[in-house]
Amino acid sequence: MAFQVVIVDDEAHARINLRLALAALPDWTVAAECPSAASARAFLSAHQVDLLLLDVQMPGESGLALARTLSLQAAPPLIVFVTARRDHALDAFDVHALDYLVKPVDDRRLHQALERARAVLDQRATYARALRQFTDPAPGYWTELIVRSVGRMDRVALDEVRWMETAGNYVELHLAQRVLLHRTTLTELMRYLDPAIFLHLHRRILVRRSEVLALRQVQEGSYVVALRCGQLLPVSERHLPAVKAALARQTS
Repeated sequence: MAFQVVIVDDEAHARINLRLALAALPDWTVAAECPSAASARAFLSAHQVDLLLLDVQMPGESGLALARTLSLQAAPPLIVFVTARRDHALDAFDVHALDYLVKPVDDRRLHQALERARAVLDQRATYARALRQFTDPAPGYWTELIVRSVGRMDRVALDEVRWMETAGNYVELHLAQRVLLHRTTLTELMRYLDPAIFLHLHRRILVRRSEVLALRQVQEGSYVVALRCGQLLPVSERHLPAVKAALARQTS
């Protein structure tokens, strides 16, 4: 689905130039062209959009004033200023503008600004999915996790997870090539995991059943599970019967 853009500029030729530039980019759709801040405000009151390409100086209300009002909203559109004036850049970033383009705008700078906008919008969408996942999970078991870390988010398919292990306030997700820290508890996570796929080895360890290769006794009353990747994981006495039953089903 294309991102929705509103062009706000009192000069018709400036709006046309931006519209033609965006027409060549399939991921961006011009939802409206507004000749004033007032007309943009009216449109935005009835429509949700992703990005404003906004002039600074316009008759009546300025682009800066409009941006300042929009920045108070819970989920404002992103704003990229497109203006002939170079001296408002600091003011623009005070109202959380994503970028500041000076006319005449060359395609390279416009594309650069749009790529920055896309990255922010993608992160917003990822965060929204993560929030819905934890506050209103879909019926059935989860098939993926949204893992947040400093400066990024990762979508992790649960099919890629070999085992999970408690690590303080986090859960370690062990994949083939990396380990990710997911800020939750194993107890909370278990509510959304299919028990036909994940097996409890220990109060702090869950393993993918298909990864379990063998059960080994390392000393009297102490067992470990060998995984197909070569990893050995401890098995608690409490969960030993379930592990034995799972291996018996695999070999039967």
